[in-house]
Formats: sequence, structure tokens, C-alpha cells
Amino acid sequence: MSSSNNTPSCDGWLAVPSGPCCRKGTLHKGTPRGQFVTVAELDTYLSRPRRRQSNGHILLYFPDVWGMFPNGLLVMDAFADAGYLVLGVDYFRGDPVWKHRRNRHDRSNPDFDYEAWKKKHMKFADEAVPRWIDEVKRTYGLPSTKYACVGYCFGAPYVCSELAKNTVNAGAFAHPAFLKNHHFANIKKPLYLSCSEEDHTFDQDSRRTALQILQAGKKTYHLQLFSGVEHGFALRGNMDNAYERECCSL
Repeated sequence: MSSSNNTPSCDGWLAVPSGPCCRKGTLHKGTPRGQFVTVAELDTYLSRPRRRQSNGHILLYFPDVWGMFPNGLLVMDAFADAGYLVLGVDYFRGDPVWKHRRNRHDRSNPDFDYEAWKKKHMKFADEAVPRWIDEVKRTYGLPSTKYACVGYCFGAPYVCSELAKNTVNAGAFAHPAFLKNHHFANIKKPLYLSCSEEDHTFDQDSRRTALQILQAGKKTYHLQLFSGVEHGFALRGNMDNAYERECCSL
């Protein structure tokens, strides 16, 4: 995807737009314990920490193209178990990709235009996420509250956008998509990158370019790189596979 001079060759993308590998995976087992509320006119999953576990801080969750599906809800509950009040935004407005195609081999809806679907929802999310965050802070935050954010695939650029502001203290993404040079060059706060060694959206050359940008800008970051897993491992890994399960939990 990148040329020999480390200049990305695909319209300037480092982590390219999501593709077929984003439409596969397995469903996890468990019952989500959070609830849906409305924040800035958007459906939002809210998961509260156990009373004695609360650290007083808020985690913002930006989903992948599967949206508010069981795996994501359970992951948010796990973050709440770590002490955070967790809020996840449904910027797909009830229209996740799995309603059109269950996986990359599903051709039951031949009229589904994945590229048009991505374009429509990214345009909306770009506008909606900032006002959603503002409303989260007004409704749930206190002067003492600290914020973190995490995004998966489609959600990665919103992590980087907030790290470029003064909204959050730290952010993380896993198997990212839709990232360009400026997403790394502009961050001001620590970034945690959780990546799979084989990933068409963020391949080895692109990771190297991203690290060069982070290092040149003296950014604070940590890269976690897993072998033996693919794009989507952090949300849609096979929990019956001990190694994939371990990767999801780290």
C-alpha cells in the first residue's frame, strides 16, 4: 500500500477505508448489562461501573461497522468493570453493516452498496461525534472527570481527532481504518495502537509510516502488535480459539 519512500499510494490513506475483512467474525457469548439512552439525539449505550469499582472517569466508545452488536456491548461492559462510566455512540443510527451483509461472503442482498453505506455514515458521524461528546460532558461529566476514548476500525479517526484537542487524556484504537498522516501528526495526548500483523487496512508499511510520524513529532504512544490474528480480532475474534481469546483480552 505504501511506496518505497513511505508515501501512501492509496489516496493518502495510512489506514485505508474498511473493506471485506471488516464484515466477518464471530459473536461472543454473554448478556449485556448496560442500557440505551439518548445523548445529543443519538442512541447511546451506557454501562456503569459497579458502585465500589468506580474511578470517577468516563470512557468514550466509537464502534466499528458492526455498530451496537453484542460483542461491542460486552466490551463496553468490561471497560465499565474496570471502573469507567462508558458511553458508546451509535453513529450508524440503527443501520449497522450486518443488517445488509452478515459476512463478506453474504450475497443475499445484491443491491447493497457498501461504499455508499460507508460514505453516508462517515459524513454523518463526522458531524455528529463532536456534539455528542459535548453533550456527554455536560450531562455526565464533573469538573474532576477525566476522559479516555477507544475506537475500532471505523471509529479510529474519532479517537485521533479527540487526541488532537483537549477533550481526552488518552486514547486507543484497534485494527484501524480511515486514517491519514494528519491523524498521527496532530495528536497531543497518548495513543495506544492495538494491531494485527496481517491487516489490509493498516499493513506493515503503513504502520511504519505512522510510527515515523509519531516519533518525529515526539508523541507519546505504545504499539501492540499481534501475530496470528486478522483485522477485527479485538471485537470479533473466535473466543473458542485460546490464542484469539487471549489477544482480545489484552
